[in-house]
Amino acid sequence: MWVTVMSMGFCSHLFVIVTGVRHVSGIEIYTAKEVEAVNGTNVKLKCTFSSTQPLSAKSVTVSWNFRSINSATDESVFYYHEAPYPPQTGRFKDRAVWSGDIMRRDVSITLHDVPPTFNGTYICQVRNPPDVHGSNGEIILKVVKKATISEIGILAAAVGGACGVILILLGIFVAVKYYRRKHMSTDIEMRPREHVWKDPTVW
Repeated sequence: MWVTVMSMGFCSHLFVIVTGVRHVSGIEIYTAKEVEAVNGTNVKLKCTFSSTQPLSAKSVTVSWNFRSINSATDESVFYYHEAPYPPQTGRFKDRAVWSGDIMRRDVSITLHDVPPTFNGTYICQVRNPPDVHGSNGEIILKVVKKATISEIGILAAAVGGACGVILILLGIFVAVKYYRRKHMSTDIEMRPREHVWKDPTVW
């Protein structure tokens, strides 16, 4: 009896391997890790996905949630299923709009006039049954008073400024040298010939 059960189990695993019936589906989400926005401006939260199942406007469900820096609970930001459903209450009312295209695997949203209270983590979740498993996308939004300059930008500006100063100094040096040469040659041409004194006793 035990041998029979073992044989059946082995045969079932072999069938799965040969036919490929056991298939693990999963949604893959792609987002930026961090986004920075200036206070009072609009910012697009880009989120795209891939699915092993065919896409249709009726099959895909999208949920955007927000987790503030000092909170462990999530707040709904946006919902999409066949049509966009922006929030009717809360901090994101009239601030979150749909910017995606389901058939292009784009489920992005745009936040308008972002205030400092929008600082936090935004979670993008996509489901396309039977693709209902997979990790969510997370974007950390930082709302700042003014745009910051990256270290690379600062370095590029410093190098460019140094090169500009060197070129200016080189130009001044060449101009001064050219002016001196020209001035010296003019003095030689304008200087009268000096009479060479000759001893009258010498013939």
